[in-house]
Amino acid sequence: MENCDNNRPCPCTYDCPRHGKCCACVAHHRDHNEGVPGCFFSTEAEATYDRSIEALCRDKGIL
Repeated sequence: MENCDNNRPCPCTYDCPRHGKCCACVAHHRDHNEGVPGCFFSTEAEATYDRSIEALCRDKGIL
């Protein structure tokens, strides 16, 4: 994971050591059952801090 070169501006408002490091962030959320990473959401939905699959589906208009 340390060799991941996927670094980009991150819209997530939570400050953490993985901020902007997409591979590490997604792996951390998966491995620690922390829900969907904030960068998957729109700015408005990310600000609610609801990182559930249901929230992501509502944000994307799937529900």
